[in-house]
Amino acid sequence: MPMKSDIQLKLIAGNANRPLAEAIARRMTVYRGAPVHLVKARVERFKDREIFVEVFENVRDEDMFLIQPTSRPANDNLMELLIMADALRRSSAQRITAVMPYFGYARQDRRTAARTPISAKLVANLITQAGIHRVLTVDLHAGQIQGFFDIPVDNLYSAPVFALDIRHNFPDPAELTVVSPDVGGVQRARELAKRIGAGLAIVDKRRSRPGEIESVTMIGEVRDRVCLIVDDICDTAGTLTEAAGLLMENGAAEVHAYITHGVLSDPALERISASVLKSLVITDSIEQPEAVRASDKIRTVPLAPLLAQAILNISNGASVSMLFSEETLGPIYEAYYPSPSR
Repeated sequence: MPMKSDIQLKLIAGNANRPLAEAIARRMTVYRGAPVHLVKARVERFKDREIFVEVFENVRDEDMFLIQPTSRPANDNLMELLIMADALRRSSAQRITAVMPYFGYARQDRRTAARTPISAKLVANLITQAGIHRVLTVDLHAGQIQGFFDIPVDNLYSAPVFALDIRHNFPDPAELTVVSPDVGGVQRARELAKRIGAGLAIVDKRRSRPGEIESVTMIGEVRDRVCLIVDDICDTAGTLTEAAGLLMENGAAEVHAYITHGVLSDPALERISASVLKSLVITDSIEQPEAVRASDKIRTVPLAPLLAQAILNISNGASVSMLFSEETLGPIYEAYYPSPSR
C-alpha cells in the first residue's frame, strides 16, 4: 500500500496487555526523542459482554499500530482486536498493523484428526477481513502460519533476546546444553544452541491424548550439564516439568527453562513451584497475574525494546530481519545486559 510522506505513526492498545503497550510507547519515546503516547480510546463491555470501542483521537490517514496479544481470555481479546481494527478502518486510518506478541489459536495449525478445524487459518481470515494490513508477532508456534495470511506477517524471534540473557547469566557456554522438550521443537533449540555455542539434547515424548503424556525418552548426553529447556509456549507446564525431572534423573547438574509465551494455565504455577526447575524465564508477551510475578522461580525478560524497534522499522520501510541478530539487539538491550567492556 503506498504511504504518504507525511504519515504519522500512532499506537493504540486493547486491554490484553496494557503494561507491554505502555512500555513500547516509553521505549519509542526514547528512540524517537519525542513523546509517543497511546491513542486515547474507550474499550469496554456491555452488560451482556459485547465489546464496544470508541477512538477519541483523529486517526485519518495515519499509520496505526494496534497492540493486542490474543492471550487469555483468548476469545475476548481476539474480538477486541477485530472490533478495534474495524473502528480504525472506518475512521480512515491509512494502514493498520496488528502487533500480536502472542498469537492465540496458533497451536491449531493443522487437522489432527477427522472432522477437526484449522483454527489458526480461520483466525488469519478474520484478521484480514477486519481490515488489518500487516501482522507483527513473536515466535509463532508454527512458521507455516505466515502462509495462512494474504497480508504480510513479520515473525520476530525471542532467540537473540534469550541468547543475550543466557550469556549474561551463564557466562561459560561449555557447561550448557540446550534441550528441546519435544521433537517438534528441535529447530528452535538447535538455533539457540548455535547462537550460544552450547550442546543439544532432545526429550522425545509420546501422548496418549491431548494434555496427557504417555512416555518420555531422553536423546543426547546431559550428565553434569546445566540444561536449558527451550520452547515457545508453556501452558499447564506438564511437559516442562516432566522434561526437567527426566533431565535430573539422567544426571543433569541444573535445569532452567526459557519459554517465550507463558500461558501458564492452572495448575502450571503449582507444578513449576514443586518441580526441580531452578528457574523459568518468560517474556512479557502475555500479562501475568500477581501470583506469577511474585514467584521466586519465574523471571521475565522484556519484549518492548524489540517490538518498539520493529514498529519503527515497519513504519519507516526499513528491514525487520535485522532484528534477528544479537549484534543488532545488543545495543537495544544494553540497559538490561551491559557490555562486559563497559
